[in-house]
Amino acid sequence: MIASERGEVGLAAGIALLRDGASAMDAVEAAIRVVESNEADHFVGVGGLPNLLGEVELDASIMDGATRRAGAVGAVRGFPHPISIARAICEQLPQHLLLVGAGAERFADEAGIERGETLTDEARQIWRDGLSPAGLERAEGMHGLGEVAYRQQALDRLKAMSPPDGPWGTVNVIGMDAGGNLAVGVSTSGYPWKYPGRVGDSALIGSGNYCDNSVGGAACTGRGELAIRGNTARSVLQGLAAGHDPVKACCEALAETLALPDQFRAPLQALCLTPDGRHGGASTRAASTYGVMTASDHDFRIVQRGQV
Repeated sequence: MIASERGEVGLAAGIALLRDGASAMDAVEAAIRVVESNEADHFVGVGGLPNLLGEVELDASIMDGATRRAGAVGAVRGFPHPISIARAICEQLPQHLLLVGAGAERFADEAGIERGETLTDEARQIWRDGLSPAGLERAEGMHGLGEVAYRQQALDRLKAMSPPDGPWGTVNVIGMDAGGNLAVGVSTSGYPWKYPGRVGDSALIGSGNYCDNSVGGAACTGRGELAIRGNTARSVLQGLAAGHDPVKACCEALAETLALPDQFRAPLQALCLTPDGRHGGASTRAASTYGVMTASDHDFRIVQRGQV
């Protein structure tokens, strides 16, 4: 199994299931649920950073490489584990693939998926501080002028919307089971201060998630709007199918997005795993990494991504 930054905390749970003969889908869901439960991670699940109105909206998707069936949810509120809603859509609502907002929440209730609080006090404070003058200054130093422009737009929207008082990134997990079946799971709280109802690449098959046993599995983190415009996860698999090694496939897929005009540009990353167990990742940001763990490992290890 492999996971994007901060996703390594769930790898042991997924690997334990794979050792017991579970499916890649089971392992990926279990690994992501651990990340979603981690209140110290402010980019996924419980503790995720809120939208413009101070509400946490979550997106997720999961895809089975054996059948290319998938399930996805967007803008879900009040459910700590959107990955489990996505899995339930895949298996219990096969006539559909993507549900959003109130419809996704209604289905989750029907499927018996647990509700719970997702906004924590710490996340609320980070949300407030991030739009302060000091927060904008830190954003420029860490993420560049595109991030500052994004937050300034958020401030302008906040003034217009009269909200109540009061470095992010998605998690990717890709797994392969003993039968050689691949699965990819993606979960996120999306951009902090996003416009309510915004759905990023994490819920969109082909953009933030794609999986095919014959080629591999791929997923993205970072500037989701660029991954949507570039159909980046699918592009990674096209590179693999053309014979590129995993790192090159990720690098070329990301390179396609560099020419796209985007005044809010921020780093974009890709990760992939092949049917023969090779893996790799790339980023438009320096010194980016991902986690790896196999059934014979006692712990995860950290691997450097290629840089575009």
